[in-house]
Formats: sequence, C-alpha cells, structure tokens
Amino acid sequence: MKPIIAITAGDTNGIGYEVIIKSLLAGYIFEIMRPVIYGNAVVAKQHIQTLGEEYHNVTWNIISDARQAKDGRLNLISCYPDDTPVQFGTATDAANKAAKAALDRACQDLKEGTVQALVTAPINKEALGGGHTEYLAQRFEGEQLMMLCSDSLRVALVCNHVAIADIPAQITEERILQKLTILNNSLKRDFGLEKPRIAVLALNPHAGDSGLLGKEEQEIIVPALNKAKEQGIWAFGPYPSDGFFGTGHFSHFDAVLAMYHDQGLIPFKTLDMSGVNYTAGLSIIRTSPDHGTGYDIAGKDQADPSSMRNAIFMAIDVLRQRAEYDELRRNPLPFIERDDKEGRPRREFIDFKTTTGGNRFNNVQRDDVPGTKEQNV
Repeated sequence: MKPIIAITAGDTNGIGYEVIIKSLLAGYIFEIMRPVIYGNAVVAKQHIQTLGEEYHNVTWNIISDARQAKDGRLNLISCYPDDTPVQFGTATDAANKAAKAALDRACQDLKEGTVQALVTAPINKEALGGGHTEYLAQRFEGEQLMMLCSDSLRVALVCNHVAIADIPAQITEERILQKLTILNNSLKRDFGLEKPRIAVLALNPHAGDSGLLGKEEQEIIVPALNKAKEQGIWAFGPYPSDGFFGTGHFSHFDAVLAMYHDQGLIPFKTLDMSGVNYTAGLSIIRTSPDHGTGYDIAGKDQADPSSMRNAIFMAIDVLRQRAEYDELRRNPLPFIERDDKEGRPRREFIDFKTTTGGNRFNNVQRDDVPGTKEQNV
C-alpha cells in the first residue's frame, strides 16, 4: 500500500501552491505515494492560472477524509473558505488564518494515523507565532531538532529562531548534549547510519582563541562533547565555522551541529538551495522546502520546485527507513543469564550457529565486554 503523504499549501499569497503543483505533476511521484493537499481548490485555481498552459487543465479529487485518497490523483481537502482572498506577494491576516487552518487539519490527521508523513509549504511565521518546528513540537511527542539536509550536507541547530542577542544564554552544556543525542539517534533511525560522525561548531570566532574571544568553547561546548563521547556519540570539535566550511572539512562528517540559525544555514544554502528542512526527534515525520514564502516571485511562475520535490521524496525515504529500523529491533536476540567465574551476573546472547545449525550469527556477544573504542577521524 502506498503511503498517504499530507502536504499543506502554506501561505495563500506565496509560492506554496506553485511548487506543490510543479512537484506533483512530475508523474513518477504518484508511483510511490498518494498525496493529499490541505488547502482549497478555488484558491489553488487562482495560482494555477499564473502558471504555464501545461498546468491549466489540472483537476482535483476533492475529498473530506484522507483515507479517500486515490492513486494517481491530486487529492485535496478544503480547509478554509473558497472566498479566501489571494493577494500575491503580500502578508495578510486572511493568508495567515488559512495557512494555520490547513496545518491544524493536517496535524489532526497525522495524529490519528490517517496520513503517514507531513510535508509543509512555507508560511509567514506570524501565522503560528513562530515557525513550523516549534508549532509541531507542542503537538507531538519527542524533543525537536531543526535539521537542513541535502545530498552532501546535514546541518542541525542548537538554537532555531532566536534573536542574536538571546543566543549566548541558550548555549548550555545540557542543551548541546540534548541536541547531540537527538541528532545521533535521528541519523541512526531516520537515515540508516550505524555510527554517525558529528561535527560541532564553535560559538565564537576562531573557537574562542583559547579564551581570548570568549570562553563558551572551553567552559560549555567541550564539556558537552566529552559527555557525549562517554555516551558513545562520535562528536568532534568545536570547529570555527568559517574555516570548517571554507576548506570543505564538512565533507568528512555525517552531520554538523551549529550553535545558531545563520551560522548553519548561511553556508548550507550557499552550497545548495534545493535542500530540505527536516524536523528530527519527534514521533512524526515532517519535511519542508528550505526556502520561504517567496513573496517577491509569487504569481510570476518563477518558483523552482526542486526543494519541495526533494522534501516529498525525503519524507517517503525517512518513512521507509524508520519502519525498517524499528522492525529490525522489534525482535532482539534471545539471551540467557549466567554467572561468570567470579560469580558476577552476565548476559549471553544465544549463538544461532551452535543452537540451531544456522549461520547468521557466529559469535556470542556479552554485555560485560567493553564496546569498540572510538576511532580517530
């Protein structure tokens, strides 16, 4: 059964409908999912009229429940009135209300399990009093982590949408360790990396220059890295951001943890503007294009759909990878309890080769044997 993917249309005055329609009408996408757009068909038609003639004959399968979604169709659930005004390139209260209504309905379906993943088109942050990430963190289980992903780079953030003046107070040892833990777990479960390597950026120029330009590295970031390593997380740094990206050092790591928004997103978007914004750490799967509402090009048929298309593909990829990860760990190897020569309890996993004649497992693993030591990178 193909997964049902919820796609919210975002700001009615932005480029959301445009990038959604352009992405979905690359027909091969219908082979791997059933899309359900949360928006309004009348509003969508006004956007379609601004596009090339090849899009003018688009038809919608109007449904009231995501479970009614049909293969190969543009399924749509109406979430706000037909007379919602479209004013391309303008931030309006009506657009904010419409965007929130669509997101509220999609989240309800996601919580009830009628859709399997969520892809969000850009909104004006005034619609939610903040960003999608913070909004979703209040409605679903888990601790959120904002992560930007492309084929060559993954960048996660300690601080999301925080004013520069407020950042130092939020850079704490506990917060960095929390974000590192979420990132490490997501790289394993959502991206299939068995032992991910994570680079951590410094807060100050030149990583503080031994305390001359700031002490956060010595007093906060390094202790957090040491604790992470004690927990088996391969975390390295702190690296000065300019040299780290300028020399291409990021290519040696599976992900980067930046201290704040622009520190991570400026180099990321300089390298690739077709990336995906992924909300890691939550019980649900949510992706989004890595750009905003595009007010300056809304209604001009100039929006590039590649980031939205990548967001849809990534939602499906993570959905499959997470299911595979959970399935492989659902039935752990059976074990027996024994005492060692000194009388200490020891757990031994059964060797299937010796007990069943199979050949999948050749060694007995014991939890009193130290794990593999960290390797140099």
